[in-house]
Amino acid sequence: MSVKNRTHSGFTLVELVVVMAILAIIAAIALPAYQNYVLRARRVEGREMLQRIASAQERFYTNRNRYTDDLTTNAGLNLATTTSEGGYYVVGVLVAADGQSYTLTATPQGAQSVDQCANLTVNNVGARGFSGSQTNGKCW
Repeated sequence: MSVKNRTHSGFTLVELVVVMAILAIIAAIALPAYQNYVLRARRVEGREMLQRIASAQERFYTNRNRYTDDLTTNAGLNLATTTSEGGYYVVGVLVAADGQSYTLTATPQGAQSVDQCANLTVNNVGARGFSGSQTNGKCW
């Protein structure tokens, strides 16, 4: 077999480097978008927990004509936990001295603590808020 008739199969080093560069660019774009998607999905847990506890506060107020800062005992709301199902948020409450208003705060935990919305809040009149640096208002 002569040198002229020899066929070459496979990839050259240059072709492999070009493919690796393209994959790196795609990963650099896709990974941050995926991470933001995950943070938004986990934020639903915090919002759901706040809404569930706010409903329990309203039931408590209906029976006792005041809100409670006791979320976990029989004397209060008797919740099993103040931590969201996936453990990404812990909910706390601040009740006014007269018991006529409250603010619930969901504080992100672990990997969720990098979320730009930071703490999510809701109060007794249903006003929703957040304490983070998110500027587009899409925390709720």
